Amino acid sequence: MNLVELEERDRKIDALEEGIRRELQPVVCPVVNHFAPGLYAREMHIPAGTVLTGKIHKYANLSIMSAGCLRIFLEDGTTSIVKAPFTYVSPPGTRRAAEALEDTVWTVIHATEETDVAKIEQQFIAQTPAEYRLFHEEQLKLGVDMTKEVQP
Repeated sequence: MNLVELEERDRKIDALEEGIRRELQPVVCPVVNHFAPGLYAREMHIPAGTVLTGKIHKYANLSIMSAGCLRIFLEDGTTSIVKAPFTYVSPPGTRRAAEALEDTVWTVIHATEETDVAKIEQQFIAQTPAEYRLFHEEQLKLGVDMTKEVQP
């Protein structure tokens, strides 16, 4: 995606997030944190009927839907129905919106020795699109190939 397409995607998702906050009742999506040597997995349980947006990940990550079904809103304005089991590598900077068509379990896995969830979030998540763009620009200046599926 080029910068113009990213900015358009972010405007659309920002508008959706504002609509969710304004029009819908908050939904609790319980999270279970798992740790193994060198790995952190964040498992989220999404109730059917939930409309949600994802976090902006700074690095590629392994994403696994182990149960359920989502309608995912793609960057080009189309949607895709994804059913479990489904596993893929999500590229850096991905930001998605989805609707849970069934109760869904979604897990994101990061390579890290850290076990403090707040520190992990700080390391791997950009809080805003602007923060991600700045991070990406800094990585490019350092000569880091952001297309590789390797985390720090």
